[in-house]
Amino acid sequence: MRQSVFEERLTKQIRESLPGAAPGVMVQIYQNGRKVCDIAVGDTYAYYDLASLTKIIFTTQAMIKSFSEGKWNSTTKVRDILKWFPHEETLVTDLLNHSSGLVWWLPFYKDIDLNLSHEDRWKKLQEMIEKAPLEKQENSVYSDVGFLVLTYFLEEIYQKPLIEIWNELKEFFYPRLSFEFHPDNKPKFSSKLYAPTEKCPWRGRVIQGEVHDENSWALGGVTTHAGLFGSVDDVGWFGLFIRGQLQGISRTLIKQKTAQYFAQRSLRLGKGDWALGYMMPTRGQSSSGDYFSPYSIGHTGFTGTSFWYDPAQDLVVVILSNRLAFGREIEDFKKMRPQIHNWIVEGLRRS
Repeated sequence: MRQSVFEERLTKQIRESLPGAAPGVMVQIYQNGRKVCDIAVGDTYAYYDLASLTKIIFTTQAMIKSFSEGKWNSTTKVRDILKWFPHEETLVTDLLNHSSGLVWWLPFYKDIDLNLSHEDRWKKLQEMIEKAPLEKQENSVYSDVGFLVLTYFLEEIYQKPLIEIWNELKEFFYPRLSFEFHPDNKPKFSSKLYAPTEKCPWRGRVIQGEVHDENSWALGGVTTHAGLFGSVDDVGWFGLFIRGQLQGISRTLIKQKTAQYFAQRSLRLGKGDWALGYMMPTRGQSSSGDYFSPYSIGHTGFTGTSFWYDPAQDLVVVILSNRLAFGREIEDFKKMRPQIHNWIVEGLRRS
């Protein structure tokens, strides 16, 4: 299909800046519910390791669904559900907006015996989380550890393994999409269809079709903080799904006011730019660039993925890349990503 003038210009801008940043990049854009851009530049693939987009595609939606079902509320403490959790005053919402004080990350994979069953690996992780101290923090601190706690929370309130919770949520929200976890780190399709991420020194090979995140991999590839794979079309449709939730036109049973509650700022200005589960733009530092409104919600993934939705402009932007193929120490793509968003808004205004 022939590209529009807008797509041609954006393709040229990305192609000129891409060398050294990532092998390739896919961009999909919807404005007012209509697809206005669908481009691929460089070496691209059918499926990508979505990394922390898992947090909003799976975990946040599972928390929204369970909230709407009355399984918890805004005053629920983690200890109300998880009796083993050591911090008595921590709210469930504190885990979602990263204000719990839990450390941002720990190399759990180094201490998990891979010969253990999956159940025993998760028990070992629980023991390590129980020993993790709360840190005194003036501002919110992004925490994978906090989102890992939500695994235990969801399994407790639903009395099911996480993969079953995902399968039911996928059928409920995304029945026609190809989002998938890879249990036991075994890709569903040929590994050649997946964007390679990094030559991992711990695993001793290029990671392709297996979750890049080491903690997720050690836990079997199905976690609340990482592990999902999907296509650019999947994440683009997810953007329309979020738009539908917030505009009250979603066909699911989630009420508009519930979706809006999760998508509104949950921390006072200066403490952190978070809704419940979603990032919000930090002025002058956002991966969404300079033009997205303060009401925007989104998330990034360590592998080079991102999703942003601006309700003020009714604009969805999805960017997928495998920037880690050049090594995690190369951060050119992180600098390029906000520029892509700027080019998009400037181009749409010019169109």
